[in-house]
Amino acid sequence: MTIPFNHLEAIIHPDRIVQNWRKLEQIGGKAYAVIKADAYGHGVLKVTEALERAHAHTICAGSVEEAVAIRKNGFSGRIMSLLGPQLDQDYALCATFQIIPFVGQVPQLRRLDASAAAAGLRQPVALKFDTGMNRLGFVPEQVASVLPEIQSCSHVDVCMVCSHLAVADDSSEQNFTHKQGQRFSTVVNYLRDAGLQFEASLSSSPGLLAHPELRFDAQRPGISLYGGNPFWGTENEALGEGFVPAMELRSRVYQVHPLKKGETVSYGRTFKAEHDMQVAIVGGGYADNILRCLSNRTLVTIHEKRARLLGRVCMQMAAVDVSHISGVQPGDDVWFLGGPGENPVRVEEIADCCGTISYEVLCLFGQNQRRFA
Repeated sequence: MTIPFNHLEAIIHPDRIVQNWRKLEQIGGKAYAVIKADAYGHGVLKVTEALERAHAHTICAGSVEEAVAIRKNGFSGRIMSLLGPQLDQDYALCATFQIIPFVGQVPQLRRLDASAAAAGLRQPVALKFDTGMNRLGFVPEQVASVLPEIQSCSHVDVCMVCSHLAVADDSSEQNFTHKQGQRFSTVVNYLRDAGLQFEASLSSSPGLLAHPELRFDAQRPGISLYGGNPFWGTENEALGEGFVPAMELRSRVYQVHPLKKGETVSYGRTFKAEHDMQVAIVGGGYADNILRCLSNRTLVTIHEKRARLLGRVCMQMAAVDVSHISGVQPGDDVWFLGGPGENPVRVEEIADCCGTISYEVLCLFGQNQRRFA
């Protein structure tokens, strides 16, 4: 869903997502692109169209509803639903549209089997095991009791067994990550010894990049697909480099005026000029997901030079210090994210200003009006 009537434009580069996906496959083998939450704000239908043209045969949506929308848009490969069936209508939709749901509860298995039987179809599923996240999934200790349930579901085919790493991006938590890997291996070995044939998948972007020993058969990268670095600001930062940011956020200068020494700008008078300055008022505020916590903190680029926000972010405007940038005029481009030049603002920098993560910022910025490059 886009924000109506605003002037910000999220420029999305599907070709860069494809480039990043190919790089991830070169590093870690089969990479099933995670395109949940509207492809992290990048526009899931356009992104999956680009991935299919690049011959990506398996992708991972979030909800069943999102997976069905992708199928209706023409994606012919395998579509997984990471959330699995949570609504009553999801069970029949999985069968009808051949969505592969992640399943972590016995009642889900039974209902999927019944829906597939009623439709006269086979239902592929991915079994989700909780090895340490404590969110969704069977616990590994349940595997012996889950096996007969699987075997009794005559219309269900297990095509994948998966789990999810909690702290693969944190080098100080390697013991916990390895423990998760060991618990997952135990489950995989038990089910394969019982005769089941399936792919095993454990790693997302940080696991793929930092833990080659935990790659198993297929990986599920997310943030690196969109050019983010899951190790930003850590000793492992170099592991996440080399991926190209796929989103840029552009606005316009509305007005340029002087700000004299001692004067303030915006609500609350939180910024007071210590010397004479030149200020640009630019389009973009908290109604456009330029978060208020970025007030007096974040940077933008104008004429390929970095400039800092001054004062509080307003609902649809913000003030920028352009004292060091000559020739700024109304209508000039303002880049909150990306843009031309050698030093564009990265999503991780914006996240740092707000004490959050790049994933959240992308999901928020992607709600602006989109243009696909």
